Amino acid sequence: MSEQAKKPIKITETILRDAHQSLIATRMPTDFMLPIVEKMDKVGYHSVECWGGATFDASLRFLKEDPWDRLRKLRDGFKNTKLQMLFRGQNILGYRPYADDVVDAFVQKSIANGIDIIRIFDCLNYLPNLQEAVNATNRMKKQEGRGHAQVALSYTLGDAYTLEYWADMAKKIEEMGADSICIKDMAGLLVPYKASELIGAMKENTKLPIQLHTHYTSGVAGMTYLKAVEAGVDVIDTAMSPFAMGTSQPATEVMVETFRGTPYDTGFDQNLLAEIADYFRPYRDECLKSGLLNPKVMGVDIKTLLYQVPGGMLSNMVSQLKEQNAEDKYYDVLREIPQVRKDLGEPPLVTPSSQIVGTQAVFNVLMGERYKMATKETKAVLRGEYGQTVKPMSQEVIDKVIPGETRLTGRFADTLGNEMDKLEAEMKEWKQQDEDVLSYALFPQVATDFFKYRQAQQEKVDMTQADTKNGAYPV
Repeated sequence: MSEQAKKPIKITETILRDAHQSLIATRMPTDFMLPIVEKMDKVGYHSVECWGGATFDASLRFLKEDPWDRLRKLRDGFKNTKLQMLFRGQNILGYRPYADDVVDAFVQKSIANGIDIIRIFDCLNYLPNLQEAVNATNRMKKQEGRGHAQVALSYTLGDAYTLEYWADMAKKIEEMGADSICIKDMAGLLVPYKASELIGAMKENTKLPIQLHTHYTSGVAGMTYLKAVEAGVDVIDTAMSPFAMGTSQPATEVMVETFRGTPYDTGFDQNLLAEIADYFRPYRDECLKSGLLNPKVMGVDIKTLLYQVPGGMLSNMVSQLKEQNAEDKYYDVLREIPQVRKDLGEPPLVTPSSQIVGTQAVFNVLMGERYKMATKETKAVLRGEYGQTVKPMSQEVIDKVIPGETRLTGRFADTLGNEMDKLEAEMKEWKQQDEDVLSYALFPQVATDFFKYRQAQQEKVDMTQADTKNGAYPV
């Protein structure tokens, strides 16, 4: 094999973010992550995805941890490996569009606290909703010499999503000033030979590196990676085996072994990977015992390919039907989802569009009439507040749900004034660090509850220290 022929496939490890988000609802605590960081840092990963997505909300809400503190601790531990996060474009890590000054501040603080690569996506693939985050990352790169803007395209199927569409989007992303492109296949819809075609078409239109992110939900992800690598993809996302497969990513060790002895050989040490897997395996077993890891999410769900519905959206829908004692309507709702998606302009189904389409489909079925009741999020989509869709929305549905209302044709963020000063004024009594304002901006109530908890914990520590100083030792 000639040296020139070698093209080792690069790997982004997801076990500290998407793997546990997909399998155990983002409940892995920071204290469990830290002891294995030194070993993970020796692997030679392209990057470790460890922040963003749902980790921010879950840290504050369920784990009573400061997500910024997690990031700083991980940064201290990873001396040689780039850290990566997932960022929802103008929505940042929340569920509404924020003003540009909030986006700028969040990008700045993310990079300052240790993030190297920001993967930026939009639930409609509406590029204007990604531009400010790309600009902010590029500004930080100039100032700090660190920061990489990766624009992720949410992969989906439909009449509008042709090879020409994806190739054209790749070219536009390069023109935006992004450093790389990610194909974000959140529902495991990309099948092996289509992956070859897709990578080929995009490579013809851009010089940017292309990364592929998929989930094992439909059972084809490992084969899809194989064909994508052969077609020239630059980086793939994998998860260490204890938290791989099912609704997570293909296993790191399996993909490393797949390419051993080929031009794509990663050169990773399987003995080191085995030690890392051994660390995570007992925790996986604990999660199974406690019920945090449901065996259902470990298998293959072919409905993903039949209905194009991500695993998280399915579980959300089931719980909504359960609350209404309407579990017998499951298949009716599954059949309704494609219709709602078509009515709303055929968006990709990813947070938050997946929740919006799924919830509206549940309402339509339970009410026995389409759009008799529309959620506020459905109305916002129809108004154009989430951005413009690749296909036109149903005029009939627009007339029924938001009759006579003016629809946006540009970015909703352009209608917002600066928000940072107002946010800071609202939460100043809780502020201990600049980052607290951003936590509050994204999740006002959850962050406030966390700030109260943090203060109570600090008061306990202060009292203990005072007692110890005065010679009184707590029993």
